[in-house]
Amino acid sequence: NMFLHGKDSARLEWGDTLNNPLLVENDHLMKFDNIVANPPFSLKKWGAEHTEADKYKRFWRGVPPKDKGDFAFITHMVETAKPKTGRIAVIVPHGVLFRSGAEGKIREQLIEENIIDAVIGLPAGLFQTTGIPVAVLVIDRSREKGGANEKKKDIFFIEASKEFKPVKAQNVLEEKNIEKIYDTYKKRKDIEKFARSVEFKELEDNDFNLNITRYVDTFVEEEPVDIKANLKELAELEPQLQKLEKQMAEYLKELGVK
Repeated sequence: NMFLHGKDSARLEWGDTLNNPLLVENDHLMKFDNIVANPPFSLKKWGAEHTEADKYKRFWRGVPPKDKGDFAFITHMVETAKPKTGRIAVIVPHGVLFRSGAEGKIREQLIEENIIDAVIGLPAGLFQTTGIPVAVLVIDRSREKGGANEKKKDIFFIEASKEFKPVKAQNVLEEKNIEKIYDTYKKRKDIEKFARSVEFKELEDNDFNLNITRYVDTFVEEEPVDIKANLKELAELEPQLQKLEKQMAEYLKELGVK
């Protein structure tokens, strides 16, 4: 992906990020200003059994399920983002936002650390390998204690699942869709049925569930049916129907059809 986008001057390593990270200096994990990632969704057998021996002590928030590696990757990213300044944008399946158990506890810990900045729901069908809808989880370590943005206490939700153009077997985010999402995120203003800022207390009341539809109401009410008007219209159409039936019977008679 880096080569395809002309980024050939960076240090690239090919290996097992979770069990044997290679971006290491002086026996410590390298720290980064910005991290952007699209890790494998719900990776099975990611190496949960090796976490106790992790020399970098990355999994102090808890160990994700052995058959779902999503939070293992997220944990690694948080631990490699620069403290008090690093930022992360990671694409995740929606299950990351609401699954309970070990994942729920890790999610709660990240929220209590105040570093989850935004959750952006994207359309389904963006990837050729899977049709499931995904979300972008934005993590900002400048919000942690001592960081420049530690006073920010909300999480900003954007429900952008309708922002796409269907193209053959795949949905595509056009420039206008990306601009709308980005502009909404930067302004951080509530928009009915699209975006909403949610404070810690409401998140706590919802057991730290980050499912977007809990906070952004996308329900569209159907127009009420006027039964009297419909009955009146049917009554008015009845004479026309009888006339048509009579004409049809005459045509069939002329054709010799009984």
